[in-house]
Amino acid sequence: MIPYRVNLARSIYCTNTSPRLARWAVWSFFSDVHVIGAENVPMTGPLIVVATHHNMMLDPAVLSSHFPGNRILNYWTKATLFANPVMKYILLSSGNIPVERKSKDNRVLFKGTFDVLSKGEAVALFPEGTSYTEPRIMQVKDGASWSALEYMKWAKENPDKAVKEELTVVPAAIVYTNKSKYRSQVIIEFAEPIAISDYEEQFLSTVEGEPRAAVKRLTKRIEDDLTRLTINAPDWDTMFMARMARSLLWEKSKSIDLNDFIPISQTLVDLFSTSNGMESFAEARRRLLEYYSLLQFSKLNNSALSALPLPKTLDPRRPEPLPSRLRTLFLLFRDTLSVLIRLPFFFVPLLVHFPAYIAARAAARLVEDEEETQAQNKVVFGLLFLLIIYPSAFFFLWALFLYSPIGAMVAAATVWLFAVYHVKIIDDNYEHAKQLVAAWRVLVGVWAPKRSELSLTALKQFTVPKTPPESQWIDKKKVKEPVTPGLPTPVKPVTTSVSDSGTPADPLTNGTKTKPTKHRMPTRRLVRHVLRARARAVHALSAFLTELEHSPKGQHVFSSKDLAIKYGGFPEVANETPETDNQEKHLVGWREAHEVLVFLRDRGARIATLESQIAKDYWAATASPFSDGEEEGETEYSSGNEELVWVPPATQ
Repeated sequence: MIPYRVNLARSIYCTNTSPRLARWAVWSFFSDVHVIGAENVPMTGPLIVVATHHNMMLDPAVLSSHFPGNRILNYWTKATLFANPVMKYILLSSGNIPVERKSKDNRVLFKGTFDVLSKGEAVALFPEGTSYTEPRIMQVKDGASWSALEYMKWAKENPDKAVKEELTVVPAAIVYTNKSKYRSQVIIEFAEPIAISDYEEQFLSTVEGEPRAAVKRLTKRIEDDLTRLTINAPDWDTMFMARMARSLLWEKSKSIDLNDFIPISQTLVDLFSTSNGMESFAEARRRLLEYYSLLQFSKLNNSALSALPLPKTLDPRRPEPLPSRLRTLFLLFRDTLSVLIRLPFFFVPLLVHFPAYIAARAAARLVEDEEETQAQNKVVFGLLFLLIIYPSAFFFLWALFLYSPIGAMVAAATVWLFAVYHVKIIDDNYEHAKQLVAAWRVLVGVWAPKRSELSLTALKQFTVPKTPPESQWIDKKKVKEPVTPGLPTPVKPVTTSVSDSGTPADPLTNGTKTKPTKHRMPTRRLVRHVLRARARAVHALSAFLTELEHSPKGQHVFSSKDLAIKYGGFPEVANETPETDNQEKHLVGWREAHEVLVFLRDRGARIATLESQIAKDYWAATASPFSDGEEEGETEYSSGNEELVWVPPATQ
């Protein structure tokens, strides 16, 4: 798998070979691409765009297809790919820049970049150096800063070879609402432009070490801007809790204004990063993480569950009058019927695109452990099939018109309109289909025999979420630890034993190391636990926010420094010691607790209705962790005879 990934990663910058194809791919895969700060991008003059890189080839595709002013972006490409004359022509004509990565001479290394910038064109770089999946920005390398400052120096030495406009550097953050999922959303935000002239004097200094210091200073500015415009958590647990809280507070899918998506998400991350002295903090973290994990293993989502009619009359273990139970079942059949009514209008597009759907799904499974590669595979394999399906449809329709010129135009227009029609109706049908699948999964799980329900002992392994493995492409020696005051140890619902070798031990073999096997637990065995976990998560989140609201006036909660400054809080230096260098000082922020709650409410958070929503939607068995007054570990389902299913713990 490694050579496959590396080759794709090094060839992604060929996006410009077919900008229309890239735009079509982005348009068909994502439901919306929202651009913020387009006014910060100059329309003329030499430009270096430094962007985040968390979704492989889709990053340059998204950036190129939605760049302000439709400016053509040039990307770095490994010089060895230009050895073949045919490939050289294709790459150069599509705006790719050859880079001699092994060269120690910056002038040689950046020659192609200088040629492009000297014509007043734009270059897009990814200073993180690789595409990865982590809860925060892990590294920003110096390559972009060196190229910018070296060009500034070269342009001053060769004024007759370069345009008169000064070089501008613009940081760009590409944030995905769910980067591997079909029909998710994308936000591109451009920071204020960085004037290279601010670093000119220091970089051109003859004093030893000053040029490198200027490069480091520019890199720090780029890193600060990219961090400010993205969502950054100290660890995966905190990121998962923030996502779960966001889903509970904004139950409806895509209900958050994309202008507010990043600050809302970062605010929730900050809330769950430190306890801020709240007694309900640990319980909220635990319950949110538990619910997130169970949703992950059951293949359900909170948005679909929140839309389902699931009153207590649905529970077959409760004595209910037959009319009440039939009325509840009727609601589920009604939802099924609403999907079937839409089916005739969507059946033909579904049938035509079905091979592409299957191919994309299979391609994503090839890289299950690389979330940053899944969307790329879906797009590439889906496009390959569509490039077969659409031309075939065109020639079939053209044949019906006896291959006449008018027939060709009619066939082309029909295929194009068919593609547009598919994209226009896919979102509504996709949401209803997911809701229908969730409804019947829940119905089967609730009505399944009680012996099929997982015991509490066996359930524990499913209350720890899977986390993406650490990226081997990140230079861990240079990664800085996240700065949070008093960050608690992540709360784990279950502790897994560890073998002598340091590998988590298999509970079925008394600590003996075995090769883990993949096993997916049937959703029906987890459904009741998912519904109970949802109720517990809502209760815990509501208690935490209520405690926050009733905190004394002037109570402050932890915040990222940029949000603190923007919303009336204040920054301070974290972990400062007498030996701390000014360049190494890290700022954290604090915001007033009441201001944070007002901020969330003003943007649509359903804080006041959390408890009432659960009380109305779910039956009595889900209103508390245990029914009939039973204590944990002593329910009728935890007899000890339940077979455990070993799921390897997630890599931390």
